[in-house]
Amino acid sequence: MIFNMNFLLLDYAIRSLMRRFSKNFFIFLILSLLIFLLASVLMIADAIKLELNSTLKTLPQITLQRFIAGKQSDVPIARAEALLDIEGISAVTPRVWGYYYFKPAGVNFSVVGIDAYEEQYSSTLTLLTQHFDMKLLANKESMIVGEGVKKILAENYYTDFFNFITPDGQWKRVPIAGVFHSDLALESNDLIILPKKLAYAIFGMEESKATDIVVKVANVKEIATIVQKITARYPDMRAITQDDIRVSYQNIFDYKSGFFLSLFSVCAFAFFIIIYDKTSGLSSEEKREIGILKAIGWSSDDIVKEKFYESFILSLGAFLLSISCALFYVYALQAPLLRNLFMGYSELKPTFLLPFSFNLSMVVLLFLLSVPIYIAATLIPSWRASSLDADEVMR
Repeated sequence: MIFNMNFLLLDYAIRSLMRRFSKNFFIFLILSLLIFLLASVLMIADAIKLELNSTLKTLPQITLQRFIAGKQSDVPIARAEALLDIEGISAVTPRVWGYYYFKPAGVNFSVVGIDAYEEQYSSTLTLLTQHFDMKLLANKESMIVGEGVKKILAENYYTDFFNFITPDGQWKRVPIAGVFHSDLALESNDLIILPKKLAYAIFGMEESKATDIVVKVANVKEIATIVQKITARYPDMRAITQDDIRVSYQNIFDYKSGFFLSLFSVCAFAFFIIIYDKTSGLSSEEKREIGILKAIGWSSDDIVKEKFYESFILSLGAFLLSISCALFYVYALQAPLLRNLFMGYSELKPTFLLPFSFNLSMVVLLFLLSVPIYIAATLIPSWRASSLDADEVMR
């Protein structure tokens, strides 16, 4: 059977869909909702994975943290110089950073102290030191904030400065020198950059210590060996590599994905109920119509073609509408409600934009799981009915 476009049959198929408008519209609506839901979830997952992978590339190769009695403790800066004696390590940077809880907004800011004269451990910080005068920042004891921080502070009437409260209860007024924009929203949205000396004062830390130490290795294949050497020399240090963080992120993401696997199962079950209903047989009205068409001279081939046009128009229309709505919902509206299921609820979570990521293989998979299956479910009972005599069909 060769399907050459027959405009008369196409016109009849459209009129047939309109004659049973209520039933066909209901199927169209359910099919559209199922595809829209699945497409939205998969698009959100792709966008978050893209953002996570982009952020992971900017993280240090090795991060060293010190633990005493199971609790993280500050690291003596003297250890940073001693680590340079280990062969294979090309750079060592002691970091001063931490979280500052801003109670009025219920969020945590990531506060990072940097020194204008030391090598920065991430590309984001390197770009910052190139675009802003870090020496002027140190002299004026001011700070640079991410877009998310700037928005939250402005909502709480801090437009030009912010008052930090130190551990001993003192107020530390810090002017806002600028706002940095970064494509890596997960990394930079909640970030505050200020001089290292100011960070020590805000956290109440001794200037002879650091929060942790980041290590840069000349040959990435030697990371495992260097980690062994470091932990052998300093047993109280814990080494975290990029791979460790990637696995940790992936585990969290897989846990979240389990919920959506359940959602996918429910959608698939609902879809196949529709398919089962279609394949179980035609309604009496549809059988009578096929019988009348056979009686007036339509061939089985014509009837199957007409049914193909009907199912193709309905399923392809639902598919295209769903994908278009999903793209608009995820990337234009930033997926309200559904995104929170992936990210989780937290008062400490700053907002960020989902980066655009169009996965063609995912769209093709959704197409194959919806349109051809629905068409087949429509054609099979129609073909069975059209292969019978007209009077037998109408009986």
